[in-house]
Amino acid sequence: MSYIKVPKILLPQNVDMSKWATIACDQFTARPKYWSELENYIANSPSTYKLVFPEIYLNKGDGDKRIFSINSEMKKYYEIGLFKEINNFVLVEREVENGGKRIGLMISIDLDAYDWHRVRVPIRATEDTLTERLPVRIKIRENAILESPHAIALIDNPEKDIIEPLYEKRKNYNKLYDFELNMGGGNIKGYEVPQSEKIIPKILSLLDPKEQLKKYGIDAGVLMVIGDGNHSVATAKVTWENIKPSLTEAEKENHPSRYMLIELINIYSGVDFKPIHRIIYNPSPDFLPGLSKELEGTNKIKIIFSNHEETIKAPNIASYTIMGVQKYIENYLKNNPKCEVDYIHNEEHLKEAVTESENNTIGIVMPSFPREELVNFVVNVGNLPKKAFSIGEPQHKRYYLEMRKILK
Repeated sequence: MSYIKVPKILLPQNVDMSKWATIACDQFTARPKYWSELENYIANSPSTYKLVFPEIYLNKGDGDKRIFSINSEMKKYYEIGLFKEINNFVLVEREVENGGKRIGLMISIDLDAYDWHRVRVPIRATEDTLTERLPVRIKIRENAILESPHAIALIDNPEKDIIEPLYEKRKNYNKLYDFELNMGGGNIKGYEVPQSEKIIPKILSLLDPKEQLKKYGIDAGVLMVIGDGNHSVATAKVTWENIKPSLTEAEKENHPSRYMLIELINIYSGVDFKPIHRIIYNPSPDFLPGLSKELEGTNKIKIIFSNHEETIKAPNIASYTIMGVQKYIENYLKNNPKCEVDYIHNEEHLKEAVTESENNTIGIVMPSFPREELVNFVVNVGNLPKKAFSIGEPQHKRYYLEMRKILK
């Protein structure tokens, strides 16, 4: 089993790419204005916006109608011949903060090599997977003819000798796209990497037991971890497991649903971990005293109210703070059903959401998780709680762009 496959990537032809590519569906869940402005901008143009279910609309009550529309639009795009096929990896150059670059490689991963539980598999989750968040995604994928990922997988490659050399050669490659992403997403470029099969052994060399022992203290057998889009990969896994019983062994080998298109990024190359803050709606007066009692340590985290801010004590290790806060919130919600939580990727957006809320609302400013500790943490401690970190600011998250056929 190679764990990695060269995908048949589909890219749209003769469309306005700035309207085609759109931000991940789980972003800006507390900013309805973002999504209404995006929808108005796209209007009648072909767009990945029409192929996904923005999570801000999950409770709108029109879920079945949206899902039917998503699957119908996918089928229409494919049948009218909207796409050209690329049978190689695509090297992605993404402009992020302060003119920086984030470099990635579009590949397919084998879902048989992935598991979100803490077991020894080559491809692992970085955060807890909440199965109650999967049904809507599964309902979309089980009848979807196409996939377009916002999932990012991270490799632990401090030597920078896998993806980075490809980037140095990019001027020798066929440039597939070069445009400005909408809504402040920055510039993005894509290059076709010739003879992509030859790159796979280099990626798989990360599984060398000596290298694993040097990095993690054990031969962990970890090839990559899912840094973003954990629930999307879990959705693909569940859908594939549901399909498998109906297939022969021969059919399982190359069935398109066995694989998932993701962007592979080196954790040491242009990856900026940002905290994901918590906003609490309708907390009772006992919420904050209870949280203060739960957290111990010499650090402090900021609490934002509509008209003032204060701090409470917190552990001096970021991962302990993140786990402590999330555990407390999840337990609190079980006992206080009127209380709700949302996740916001920028402190200014958090302040804005707290200030604009008509209800009793508080914001919790979370610490940053050190990127260089991530894989070691996953190997030797376990999964982080959900929404532990973000790869970049919300406008710099991965946009849906490349696609792949997942039904025969």
